[in-house]
Amino acid sequence: MDDSAGDATYRVTSSELRAFVERYERLDAEKKDIAEQQKEVMAEAKSRGYDTKVLRKIVALRKRDPADISEEEAVLELYKEALGM
Repeated sequence: MDDSAGDATYRVTSSELRAFVERYERLDAEKKDIAEQQKEVMAEAKSRGYDTKVLRKIVALRKRDPADISEEEAVLELYKEALGM
C-alpha cells in the first residue's frame, strides 16, 4: 500500500474531524449564550412580580400535546379525590 495515499486520507479525515469538533464547540457556546438569555428573561419576569416556577411550568406545558395534558390532569384529579384533597 502506498503510504502517501494513506496519509492523504488521514489528513482529510483529521480535518473533517476537526471541523465537526469545532462546529460542536460553537453550538455549545451558543447554547450557553441562549441559556444565559433565558435566565435574564426569567430574572426580568421575577422583578416584575411573576412567579418564575409557574412560568417554567407554562413553558413546559406549551411544548406538550394537549391530549396528554388533559389525561394527566384527569388522573391527577382522580388521585387527589381518592386522597381527600
